[in-house]
Amino acid sequence: MHNLIIKKKKKRSKILLLISILTIPAALLLLLLVSSINTTPIINKTLKNFSKSSSSLPTLHFHKHLQVAHSTCEGTLYPELCVSTLSSFPDLTTKSIPQIISSTVNHTVNIVKISASNCTGIKKKLKNKLDPLQIRALDDCLELFDSTLIDLRGALSDLHAQKLSYSKRYHHLQTLFSAAMTNQYTCLDGFAYSNKKIRKQIEKSLYKISHLVSNSLALLKKLPKKVKKSKDDQVFPEYGNMVDGFPRWVSPKDRRLLQVSTNQMTKFDLVVAKDGSGNFTTISAAVDAAPNSTTRRFVIYIKAGAYLENVEVVRQKTMLMFIGDGIGKTVVKASRNVVDGWTTFRSATVAVVGDRFIARDMTFENSAGPSKHQAVAFRSGSDLSAFYRCSFVGYQDTLYVHSLRQFYKECDIYGTIDFIFGNAAVVFQDCNLYARKPDPNQKNIFTAQGREDPNQNTGISILNCKVTAASDLIPVKSTFQTYLGRPWKQYSRTVYLRSFIDDLVDPKGWLEWNGTFALSTLYYGEYMNRGPGSNTTNRVTWPGFKVIINSTEASQFTVAPFIQGNDWLPSTNIPFYPSLS
Repeated sequence: MHNLIIKKKKKRSKILLLISILTIPAALLLLLLVSSINTTPIINKTLKNFSKSSSSLPTLHFHKHLQVAHSTCEGTLYPELCVSTLSSFPDLTTKSIPQIISSTVNHTVNIVKISASNCTGIKKKLKNKLDPLQIRALDDCLELFDSTLIDLRGALSDLHAQKLSYSKRYHHLQTLFSAAMTNQYTCLDGFAYSNKKIRKQIEKSLYKISHLVSNSLALLKKLPKKVKKSKDDQVFPEYGNMVDGFPRWVSPKDRRLLQVSTNQMTKFDLVVAKDGSGNFTTISAAVDAAPNSTTRRFVIYIKAGAYLENVEVVRQKTMLMFIGDGIGKTVVKASRNVVDGWTTFRSATVAVVGDRFIARDMTFENSAGPSKHQAVAFRSGSDLSAFYRCSFVGYQDTLYVHSLRQFYKECDIYGTIDFIFGNAAVVFQDCNLYARKPDPNQKNIFTAQGREDPNQNTGISILNCKVTAASDLIPVKSTFQTYLGRPWKQYSRTVYLRSFIDDLVDPKGWLEWNGTFALSTLYYGEYMNRGPGSNTTNRVTWPGFKVIINSTEASQFTVAPFIQGNDWLPSTNIPFYPSLS
């Protein structure tokens, strides 16, 4: 009797298994096939046996579906996530690569929305328990989620565009995905100095967003494209060409605005003056009055004076231009810092995310001092932003080149620790980099680049610049060690090309971040530099460091190929040269 009951139970179990297979949705069944490695043979055998005995179940081509997912995901950094994501698309076998990327991006958008809602919920639920730094970090995340949604929707628009070839869209898509990834890690960085419990509640979904975007970045390489060879094509052709010494995205009108003297300009859209002789007495008020989403250049003239305020150029404020009366004459100054409870992201004296921002003849300063640690003078997340004859003054983390494409010409940057940092694709041309006197027992590091993924088109390129000591460091420079850079993130990328490197730089050249972290995955290069600190004989021997001897390899980091300079810089009127010479 006992054996009979067991046999009946086994028979009933087989029937229930068969019924469950019939009722499992195709997408879910595919997910089970991918994620349940140990049970895959059993499920496959059951499907095979059932297909022989029943003609009512449609042929779903499960194996072909999975084969397409696996083959498409080859080369991604997170293949298991890629396969499980693609397997959830019911019509995968009929999708083109652009359609597969679009579906992945749409899936990512949904997760970003859920993550943003989660952050809002945490703020409401714990509003009486959160300290100011935690609240600011969550606010940073919400702003960064909004930016990510804009970047991803921009990518969807590019993927659906019909007029441009994929080879042309590829460059912009790579930039947008790189920025979307950067936003997630910036959100998490905001919790570095606060209670880790909040970070733990959100980090899993943020890593998933980042990994999904990483997979989309990798899939871009599979886009059908015909790349036309030209004299400007380099190892990284995605950044475009140069015209008349500027990235092409700088229009002829913007070039004139940048090159003509302020006295010769007859019309400004708004004037800011401390003495009341303009339209406004503060820069923030002028920015607020500027139109949203304008497609023409909107010029704000800021007369000489010290403007003690924090200024934010939000996403809607596009095509703004600040014109001052000169470095040290028109000065924007504030002192937010991490020690006083601000996130690094929010500490900036001036923060710009509206696209195509331009500034000339101004100083941006964070006066918090070396003991206040991270204290940003200027942060740019503005795509196709350009800066001419500007000064950026601070100590630790002076200039935050956060994301997207940026260009700096004849600018001065002062600081101590990691004072040029971020994950933009950025070129500094004919600039002066000044290390200042730090606190005792501190080191000076010029750069800390934050590339997280080998497929991101980001990096710091320092071309024909001067790397030296500021006046306060000169008398005591032998007391402090100074380095060209250190790897903030796994695939950190920085190059110095044809620059003057003074004797304050340690013979090693570069500094570890933490033990062996990133030493084999970073890319640090030096090419034909000069000066007493440029000797590479005793440089670090990391796998990722190299003395560049090939001009073709060096040229990939110049304005033309690296930041698509020929496409936008001509419009800014900022003088530039496209190549190494």
